[in-house]
Amino acid sequence: MSTAASALNAASVHQTEALLFFTLLQLAIIILAARAGGELALRLGQSSAVGEIITGILLGPSLFGWLAPDLFDLVFRSAPSEPMQMLSQIGLLLLMFQIGLEFDFGHLNERKHRTTVIWVASAGLLLPFALGFGFGWLATPLLPAGGDRLISGLFIATAFSITALPILGRIMIEFQLTRTALGVIAISAAALNDVVGWLLLALVSTLAVSQLDAMAFLTKIALVLLFFAFSWLVVRPLAKRLVRRARPGRGRLPPNLMGAILALIFVAGMSTYQLGIFAIFGGFVMGVILHDEHGLREAWNTRVGHFVTVFFLPIFFTYTGLRTDIGSLDSLAAWGWCALVIALATIGKFGGSYLAARRCGLGHHEAGILGVMMNTRALMELVVINVGYDLGVISQQMFTMLVIMAIVSTIVTTPCLRWWLPKIGHPLPTAVRE
Repeated sequence: MSTAASALNAASVHQTEALLFFTLLQLAIIILAARAGGELALRLGQSSAVGEIITGILLGPSLFGWLAPDLFDLVFRSAPSEPMQMLSQIGLLLLMFQIGLEFDFGHLNERKHRTTVIWVASAGLLLPFALGFGFGWLATPLLPAGGDRLISGLFIATAFSITALPILGRIMIEFQLTRTALGVIAISAAALNDVVGWLLLALVSTLAVSQLDAMAFLTKIALVLLFFAFSWLVVRPLAKRLVRRARPGRGRLPPNLMGAILALIFVAGMSTYQLGIFAIFGGFVMGVILHDEHGLREAWNTRVGHFVTVFFLPIFFTYTGLRTDIGSLDSLAAWGWCALVIALATIGKFGGSYLAARRCGLGHHEAGILGVMMNTRALMELVVINVGYDLGVISQQMFTMLVIMAIVSTIVTTPCLRWWLPKIGHPLPTAVRE
């Protein structure tokens, strides 16, 4: 080997080691900070997920980058962001599988539950969408210079319409709602809501960059429905046969079965990515089709689940926090606009879901619980607003306002559930009691 080639290889190895060093540094800080934030949130009567979300935001330029800019740059800007971004997406994909696995969709065999899901999902999408579009159309001072009011309004409307499926699932797991009819109605309505939301995002993104191709959009919808049907009718029987042959349970998850399940999740994620509704829904669908395999659920939670929530998920929170700068709201008027965003988004999502649930015969407290859970947006909304920001159809200020709205809507979820759940006879788990 020539001297030049040897020097090139040595430089490449050094570069790889430097990338590894800074990636490990980031991971160590993120994991420790997330655990501290989650524990603090629990002590304050919040869900641990809320503490992890806020910790991720604080590790970004909103606090860490503001207090110690040089140290912030050293930790988070000394290496490319791609490794952390990929880890965050893989973690979210695994979490979505875990959430799908946790829910007992047998409740939907009852006609009244299916009807409630459809009504809540529809109202929880249409009313916030209308309010978001009206706000985006009229909030001219917040639009980017030369921005299109139609496209900006549609992006804000889509952001208002999103429910944070992964975080909602985690909160519901902590409150032991996963095997209840109300929990299944909420997660099913949120899933339907978000599938339509991602299709809307694809539509609005297409409008932002080119003329809308109606036939291509209808084709995409048909392909998504085909994917769901194929997963249920073809993949589900094969996967269940594989699981039952391996006989997982009581903490036992055979390596071959784990490998097959991981490959299934990743292939499903690749499929939904190609369909334009994001990879995480592929993971969720794979969990749903195996939700009645109780041994697999027990073994997954014991062998894999804790690692996903402790290691992978905080990476996603922090990566998103690196793009958020609360300091961009630098005037009283800007904070007034922010308050209006929070109010309209809450009225739309909570109000629409509440009224739909009442129309389907649920009581005041049950309808309120559904409305609060549907109003949980958290970081799934940031996927939408990051797209809008990258395309230049929403400004930095509007981006930050929507981030704050996502955080506020998530923070209020736990106190409201703690208030309302005892009123319907659902006991609070020890971890979330006062």
